[in-house]
Amino acid sequence: MIDGFSILLTHGLMLLAAWRMLSRPDLDREDGGADKGFAARRKP
Repeated sequence: MIDGFSILLTHGLMLLAAWRMLSRPDLDREDGGADKGFAARRKP
């Protein structure tokens, strides 16, 4: 029972992460969206 739950939980979380990552609009741009997001926060 625990093995099935842990596999379901981990795979569900990976599916959720992939779904959210693939639904980002900046993945369709060639410049990568450097004007916002992680890259913009790192610049001093």
